[in-house]
Amino acid sequence: MQIEAYFHQHQLWIDACALVQSFNVSFDKRGTHQGVIRNEILFMNGSMLYVREFIDVESGVERLMYSYHYVDSSNQLIFRYDNTGHHKKLNLPTYPHHKHVGQSNTIAASTAPDFAAVLREIENEVVLSEPF
Repeated sequence: MQIEAYFHQHQLWIDACALVQSFNVSFDKRGTHQGVIRNEILFMNGSMLYVREFIDVESGVERLMYSYHYVDSSNQLIFRYDNTGHHKKLNLPTYPHHKHVGQSNTIAASTAPDFAAVLREIENEVVLSEPF
């Protein structure tokens, strides 16, 4: 797969999410198979998702670095998935993949979600918590 195909898929996932109010995305090609995505997505309820991905798609989609940071309309953390290696002492079975949860910033073991899964999680959370 070429990196442009992954960039295109990323855009399609955003376009398919009915709760997106606006977004600002940048795609930075780093070679035939590598690239960086930075994205800020504003949802209809005022919550925001900040996305950073460093992707290699030469032999499948490998997220070398990722962060999906989701906050409510008051900028309070709802969750953040990332693979930064700063929680080794916790002996998480999914290290370095983990999830920060809520304002208490609880660290939980987590497999590495893809961007589409994060959007689905947000859609579920918004639909359950917001009367439209």
